[in-house]
Amino acid sequence: MAAGRGARIGGTPKQFRDLVGVPVLLRALRPFTSHPAVACTVVALPEADAAAPPEWLAPLVGDGLRLVAGGSERGDSVRSALAALPAHCATVLVHDGARPLVSRETIDAVIAAAATGVGAVAAVPLGDTLKAVEEGSSSLVVERTIPRQRLWRAQTPQGFPRALLERALNAAAADAVQGTDDAELVERIGGRVEIVPDQQANIKLTTPGDFALAEALLRTVS
Repeated sequence: MAAGRGARIGGTPKQFRDLVGVPVLLRALRPFTSHPAVACTVVALPEADAAAPPEWLAPLVGDGLRLVAGGSERGDSVRSALAALPAHCATVLVHDGARPLVSRETIDAVIAAAATGVGAVAAVPLGDTLKAVEEGSSSLVVERTIPRQRLWRAQTPQGFPRALLERALNAAAADAVQGTDDAELVERIGGRVEIVPDQQANIKLTTPGDFALAEALLRTVS
């Protein structure tokens, strides 16, 4: 999924920004396009970019890498990408184009879990103390502390049997529901979703600080 405009960070959409000499989206794509179990990768882009992709992306487009125009909502983009996948792709992974540091190990684990017939979410356990604040207060007054023992932070990729994900997306569209991630939509129709422990380094680039952290991580391993 790379159809966003990165309004929170401004300027060039974050998926097209340079990250230590390589565009963010290209870094996010490589672990999938090079994976022996991935038959086809579909990228949902802003409509104009899908029609005229960046020069570093256009030469890669073919049977194994396809581009589609994303929609106004995430669910619309996922539906468009699913429709572009070959019919024989029975297990589907959905990944954020702004997560350029996903590991082969995480992809392997999500594929293995989803292939058993359940939803699979790459996630990390919360390590911070969570505070709920009073609603409607003029200042941020703590209302309560939320126990974190059973809480995990969802990341991507998220994997699903294709038929299950399509059913969840169609049900959400029929009910005008927009989930924050695809697993939420699968949960909504009663699908089983399991956690796949992920690595902390699989961050989503949202703020300038996230870019600085990703650059530091890349320079550490290079």
